[in-house]
Formats: sequence, structure tokens, C-alpha cells
Amino acid sequence: MKTLSWRSILVTTLFALAIPVSGTAAQKHHHYKLIDMGTFGVVETQTIGSPNQMNQRGVTVGAADTPTPTTPNNNPAICGFSIVAPVVNHAAKWQNGVVTDLGSLAAPDNCSVATSINARGEITGHSENGVIDPVLVFNELRGVLWKDGAILDLGTLGGSVSAAAGINNRGQVVGFALNTVPDPFSIYDFQLFGAPNGTQTRAFMWDNGVMRDLGTLGGPDAWGDFVNDRGQVIGFSYTDSTPVDNGPWCAAPGNVPTQHPFLWENGRMTDLRSLGGTCAGSEVAGFAGALNNRGQVVGASTLAGNQVVHPFLWTEPGPMQDLGTLGGECANATAINDAGEVVGASDLGGCNQVPHHAFLWKKGVMTDLGTVEGDNCSTAWAINSKGQIVGESLQACANFFQHAFLWESGELVDLNTLIPPNSALQLYVGFVINNRGEIAGAGNPAGCPYIGFCGHGFILIPCDEDHPDIEGCDYSLVDAAPPAQRPAEASEGHQVPKAFLRKD
Repeated sequence: MKTLSWRSILVTTLFALAIPVSGTAAQKHHHYKLIDMGTFGVVETQTIGSPNQMNQRGVTVGAADTPTPTTPNNNPAICGFSIVAPVVNHAAKWQNGVVTDLGSLAAPDNCSVATSINARGEITGHSENGVIDPVLVFNELRGVLWKDGAILDLGTLGGSVSAAAGINNRGQVVGFALNTVPDPFSIYDFQLFGAPNGTQTRAFMWDNGVMRDLGTLGGPDAWGDFVNDRGQVIGFSYTDSTPVDNGPWCAAPGNVPTQHPFLWENGRMTDLRSLGGTCAGSEVAGFAGALNNRGQVVGASTLAGNQVVHPFLWTEPGPMQDLGTLGGECANATAINDAGEVVGASDLGGCNQVPHHAFLWKKGVMTDLGTVEGDNCSTAWAINSKGQIVGESLQACANFFQHAFLWESGELVDLNTLIPPNSALQLYVGFVINNRGEIAGAGNPAGCPYIGFCGHGFILIPCDEDHPDIEGCDYSLVDAAPPAQRPAEASEGHQVPKAFLRKD
């Protein structure tokens, strides 16, 4: 089971029909046109890592490395990710075949990342502003909005830092911002950097030029993650100010207060509580999950004792429903569509022991999606309204991506078999799939010596009836071999009374 924390992107009726297994006739799949998003002049890009980075028109945002070397002042939370050499990255947008450098606040040597785009093409993210943070001695961050060709600094709640996580189709932006109240357990200053002399981290909504503090669940800090088109916001918050031992999953540099997910709507913050542990819904730990337009929330929570993690689904009025696992001890939910279908990854044995498999949870049943042939681990990252799922499949369960997969019509297929032979990239992870079936993720260019070493962002356009007359598209159908490993039989999730991986 793998988790993708905030650091790395600054990125389901009973299922009656069995998944095809080896020896079963393969399904027909569409080919895809591959688009390499390229770079800003260097070998590596860090482009895709969040399901909100592509809209329904296929416009895709993220970040890409520039040739500018980093300095000791650049903020490591969003800057200098390149394995080849630490260089400044800038927010990037792909549209109609053109990749645009969205720039950053102040000087070109300030890093920026685009985290979300809405139907109107408005983009949110964060940027360094060139001012030294007095607590961390790195550049300050600011939540930003790219709109009409300009970059807007969203400001803070009086403190030195803000970051914008998401935007809805109404133009409402959510994220976190610091105020000026001293806080030894500041989520930003302490959990991310280990600094005990920071200030409170607060969830915010920015709407029509005004940043609003959304409050907390009783503790000093909160953090905003997602906003849907109803204006509902989810995130996580301390419930008090008393530090507790949160176990190995939500371990900060030291003990921190209890953390619960929240749902905020119309001025009211609801505590979604936990599955018995003291760490649930934490974005920093990779437990944030997602929110759909029906107000359903998924994520992960520790159980009592904080040694085991399970995925949860919360539907109003609650409580949390424990979705269970594929027979192992730990699992995590990563995404949910508006039909309430949930995907993620589950260990098949002990927590963090290999293998782990992608799952689809649908109406009380968790189904093992299997792996690409020859692999033994997989994680599902996104699901669209048609129930198509994308993710990654790994040969040795190492922390390197290997095969991007698509799951549809009951079958998991390596996306590399659906693009032209000898393509420019080996596709190693799919992070996004919109309702038109367009996919975004990351891959390796030819000649790159290691998986994930020289990553480029990619976009896949399906050669189907919804995308006619696409130049370079092969509109024939292709047989894709079914996975070699037989998935576990569909199993019911834990039936805790109608109450309740790591994205690297």
C-alpha cells in the first residue's frame, strides 16, 4: 500500500461478474493517442500528481522543471524535485498541443506548482514569493490563482504562508494559510518541517477576492484539501491542543494532537471523526482521500491503537463506514466518483508488507483489480463517472512506478499496450481520468536509465467515437491480455454498524 503526501506534489450492487483471469477471452479496448507534455528545457518534469489537474475539456496543469538551479532559499515543499539536479520548477498548462510556462510570483527563480483547474480554465496552486520566511528561513509560499493570463496572490490570514489546493466551477478556492498566533504544533511549520516556533495553520476558502478562515474542530489548526461544486470543503483539523502518540502512520517530528477529517458547508464545520484511532484524514500522512459532488468523503483512518489503517466512506449524516481490506491489515482510499464508487489500494498481508493491490469498492463489495501481467503490486488513483479506473502496477512493489494501467469492463490492462509501438514514453502511472476518458499521468522517455528518473507528464486521448478525426489516432480495437495474477474474490467490506496508501 502506497501513500502520496502533500510534499510530493508541491501531487465502488454486488459485483456479480468475476474479473477476467488468465485463460479468459480478452476484452477489446480503444487505442490512445499519446501526447508527451515535454519539459521547459531540461531532462525531467514533475507534471502530474493530483486528480484535479485535468478538467473535462482535457486541459491539464502541473509543474515542469526549468534550467534554473535552485538556491538554499528555495522552499523544498514545492521546489527542487529533480533527481538529476535540483532545479527550479514552474507551473505548467497543456492545452491544444501547447505547453505554457505559467511563471511564478516575483523572480523567475521562484518555484511554482499548479494543483487544480476548473471548467472555466481557472487554475490554482502555490508559488514562492521571494521573501524569506522568518521561521523556516526558506522562501515564503503563497496560494495563487491564474486567471485571464495573470497570476494573483491570494494572500494569507496574516502569517507568512498560504497554499491553494483546489478550485470548483464557481471559482471558489480552498487551501491553508498561516495566521500570526504562535503554535508549537503548526501543521505546516511543525509537521512538514519540524519547527516548533511556527504559527497556526488554518483552512481557508477564497471567494470573490476574500479569504475566509473556516475555523477548526476545537484545536488550533486545520487544513483545506478539496471543494466541490456545492461549495462543500473537506480537510483535516486538530480536535484539541493535547499531543498524543499517533503511531507510525501519522508520526510527525514529535507527537501532535488528535487529527480528524471535516466537512465544511455554509459556515458549519462537521467532525467526521475516525475509525477509533487518533489520526484520520491527514493530507500530510497521505490519508486525505477525496470528495464528490454529493458530499461523500473518502480517506483513511487509523484504528484503535494507531497501528492499522483502513479506508473510510462518510455519507451524511454519518458516521464513518469502514470499507475494510482485501484480506490484509491496511488499506487506503484515494478517489470517489459521483456514483459513490471508491478506489484505492490494500495490503494483502501485514501493513506495508508486499504485495498490495488496487481495489474498487462498490455498494459494500471490495473487488481486487489485480495487476499488469508479471507484476505483484498495484494502486488505483482515479475513477471517472463511467467507472473507468487508472493507476500504477509494479513488478517488485518498489517505490518506483512501472506500468500505468486502465481498468474498464472488468479488466485491467497495461496502457503501454494501447499506444503506438515504439512510442516516445513508457507510461508508468496514470493519475487522472476525466469523464471523456482522457488520461493524464507520467512516463519515461526512451533512453532514460531508471523508472521515474526522467519523468515526463503525458496525456492520452482515446481513439473512440467521442474523439473523432483526431490526427494520428488508430481507431481499430485492440485485444489486451488479461492480468496474469488472479485477483482475490470480491469480498464484503467490514460491516461496522452503518457507521465507517500511499500516493508517494
